[in-house]
Amino acid sequence: MYDDKGHIDSLISRYIDYGTFPGGVLLVGTDKEIILEKTYGYRAIYPEREENTTDTVYDLASLTKVVATTPAIMRLLEWGEIRLWDPVKRFLPEFSTGLKEDVRVFHLLTHTSGLPPYSNAWRYAQNPSELKEELLKTELSYKTGTNIVYSCLNFIFLGYIVEKITQMSLDKFVREHIFIPLGMTDTGFLPENTSKVAPTCERDGKILRGEPDDELAYYQGGVSGNAGLFSTAQDLYKYARSFINPEYYIFSPYTIDVFTKEHISYGEEKKGLGWMIKSINSSCGDLFSERSFGHTGYTGTSLWIDPVKRFIVIFLCNRTHLSRKVGTKDESLERIIEFRPRLHNVIVASMYRH
Repeated sequence: MYDDKGHIDSLISRYIDYGTFPGGVLLVGTDKEIILEKTYGYRAIYPEREENTTDTVYDLASLTKVVATTPAIMRLLEWGEIRLWDPVKRFLPEFSTGLKEDVRVFHLLTHTSGLPPYSNAWRYAQNPSELKEELLKTELSYKTGTNIVYSCLNFIFLGYIVEKITQMSLDKFVREHIFIPLGMTDTGFLPENTSKVAPTCERDGKILRGEPDDELAYYQGGVSGNAGLFSTAQDLYKYARSFINPEYYIFSPYTIDVFTKEHISYGEEKKGLGWMIKSINSSCGDLFSERSFGHTGYTGTSLWIDPVKRFIVIFLCNRTHLSRKVGTKDESLERIIEFRPRLHNVIVASMYRH
């Protein structure tokens, strides 16, 4: 990999200086090997500074959707326990009335269910059970299948479906059937050893470290289908590699193909099953192939896989350690949305510069 003029380093350093994130870990790999792994800045700024390391464990936020919940659905589909067009009411009886009757598993996976983006039920629910009950009461905000509206509720409900079918908690199921088979030893919900975990925001009078930044995941007890997973760049590389290198497959290539191809597009958005598909305004920039798939997380995390060029780019950071105030303008979020495509463009160009 060529970065002879230091464009990658200077870009990341510039956005650290902007206050976008305190530091991060960048990993670039092919389907066969890691070709760049580097740390930047700090893991923590307060209460005291901590140097970043390549084994820093990050709150993945919405990467949980594609690293835990989506592969759990893939596994159950391969076992014959679920189909994409199964009605959600088959698993969650709360979907048996009104417009929600029409919602299928496919709609949850593609963010076309009609559910709103988020819920404020965490503000008034008294415990995880009450929060789950309130979330399941959520009504649709548009007709199923007529638009793409990214919603954390879609994946919270997919997590409930996994638990209903397997009679196991989501965290235990994915640990046993996804993470252990791939050797992802530093990946999971509610990590017990928090010494290498990058902290995020302050909540309930404490700095979160090993508990999810996302409110719905946090107030459900830390395990949720939308957020709450923690991991390292190296573990995510093991996961990503299993989608493009047959030597590491844990799923049928037919399953991988169906989940990672475009199923729905509205405007400039394209969706696979769980995965974002490369489009005009994708966070993967302009140089990834059209079949590329990936996802991002609110804390600043990002994972993109190009099955044509056969490479993987992972960037993990904890931007909410510097910026996380509910109800206020989030300049850090605007900055990282601006940063991601630029980073991916520089990386792809560097890989093929001779």
